[in-house]
Amino acid sequence: MGERKIRVLVAKPGLDGHDRGAKVIARALRDGGMEVIYTGIRQTPEQIVATAIQEGVDVVGLSCLSGAHNQLFPEVVKLLREKGGDDILVICGGIIPYDDIPLLKEAGIGEVFQPGATTEEIIAFIKDQVERND
Repeated sequence: MGERKIRVLVAKPGLDGHDRGAKVIARALRDGGMEVIYTGIRQTPEQIVATAIQEGVDVVGLSCLSGAHNQLFPEVVKLLREKGGDDILVICGGIIPYDDIPLLKEAGIGEVFQPGATTEEIIAFIKDQVERND
């Protein structure tokens, strides 16, 4: 029997309509052997969490270019914890100022990937973290 595929939900919370980066990441994760669910744009934290729980994902990847990351990303983490998804790794990317990274990590974000992060780095991080949790 083969290895279990890592299940990743890629989501665009809020009103941000720019999804090219999220689609690139979703494709790279799929090509890296993961099962990817992409929710599309303009999702609420509640919709993202409901999908993550329903699909039994290992990872939620959030992308935001609108500047609302400080409100939306911690809300996703909080709702996941409330719904029993404390073991789900939450990572994020987008245009996120360096000064915001410590606050996001304190709120439960596992890693923040800045512009320029390679898909190989993201895949390796996810695989490492999910292996540690298994």
